[in-house]
Amino acid sequence: MTLFSTTLQRLSSKIRLGLFGRSFFLLAILLLISLGIWLQVFFSMEEGPRATQMAQRVTTSLSITRSALIYAPTEVRPALLLDLATKESLRIQPREPTDVLEPLPNSNYWNHVVAEIKKRLGSNVQVMWSVNQVPGIWVSFEINKDRFWLVFDREQLGLTVGAQWFWWGATALMLALLGAAISVRFVNRPLARLVKVAQQLARGEIPSPLPEDGPLEIREMNMAFNRMARDLRQTEADREIMLAGISHDLRTPLARMRLEIEMSAVSEEARQAIDEDLAQIDHSIGQLMEYARPAATAPEKGVDISQVLRDIYERERPHTEALGGNLSASIEPGLVVRVTAHDLKRVVGNLIENARRYGRSPTDNSCYIHLSARGDGNQVIVEVSDKGAGVAESDIQRLLRPFSRGDAARTGGSGAGLGLAIVERLLGHVGGRLKLVSQPNSGLTARIELPRARN
Repeated sequence: MTLFSTTLQRLSSKIRLGLFGRSFFLLAILLLISLGIWLQVFFSMEEGPRATQMAQRVTTSLSITRSALIYAPTEVRPALLLDLATKESLRIQPREPTDVLEPLPNSNYWNHVVAEIKKRLGSNVQVMWSVNQVPGIWVSFEINKDRFWLVFDREQLGLTVGAQWFWWGATALMLALLGAAISVRFVNRPLARLVKVAQQLARGEIPSPLPEDGPLEIREMNMAFNRMARDLRQTEADREIMLAGISHDLRTPLARMRLEIEMSAVSEEARQAIDEDLAQIDHSIGQLMEYARPAATAPEKGVDISQVLRDIYERERPHTEALGGNLSASIEPGLVVRVTAHDLKRVVGNLIENARRYGRSPTDNSCYIHLSARGDGNQVIVEVSDKGAGVAESDIQRLLRPFSRGDAARTGGSGAGLGLAIVERLLGHVGGRLKLVSQPNSGLTARIELPRARN
């Protein structure tokens, strides 16, 4: 059974069957094996009575034929032999010592038939499969020292299934497979419905409630899922209220503090330092809110991100130049991906902001950023590269975790450490990936891989 299960798993993994296909395939194989075993048992049980019946038929036919030949006048014997051959399919042939004999097949059925015939007619009786290469069931007998063969057609005595048995077996198999398909469908349908609403939930949509009826196990599972979906919606609503509270309760005092500092009599140097600290706090709050904000639902159709990326470039280039840096771009036209323009702007904007803050060149402390986008087979590659100090290979995976930042040589500043985590979470929502490629002292490249879509 273990070997059968392993073989089934390997076969289903190669064919990539779903739950319905695997269950139906398993039931179909079990039904075929069961039907084969039952047929074998049936024919084995039928073999003995069938052999006895055929032996009785041979004995009766031979006795009647022998008696008819003995008591029939000589002049009517040819007509009698012709009548037996045409009406009863019984042929009588003379038996010669030179006859070439072929014995019956060595099977339980034919051995049983021969044993029953010899039991009734005597052990001297010969039963052959063919004589002189003429097929049939040849049974020997004697009349007044004259030796003959009584020839039967093989179909008369053989153990044959026949078309009727074949159609009965095929009908039973089809009904069994139909019942298996209905049973598997009955079990698979609630699971397919659950997968559908779970996918809706994963995409950030409000899932359709599952019907809370049916068998006890399915009903309890649907009730638990509906309760979980309601709790998640309530949690989402609470989070939106919390984000609104953070934005109001924290940023309003920050704005008031900036105003008070501008009106105070502190020195210009102290005012600038305090203003930078307040800006850093505001930036950290913005990152926290950005990380907590859910991703938008992926669009049904692909979006031309080439134009979106050009809009991002035109928006970020003046700001980068105002900070003493340079932003260049090479964007291939006609790149189509299933991602909303808002989420793509959040992703690329975070990467450009990271490059501006942490990717300054060690030589002149300026940031040189390049935004590129191109197609690569079934993927679209978007890269944001800088000329900063880079990061060590061992730190790349750690940087993708929330609240993680690189060393001082790379960052040179403070932050919440959520930029790359935000990017990775948004990309995972649309089937994309983020890779960091770094060469120390040669800069860092943030590579986005998105599945290409059709218009």
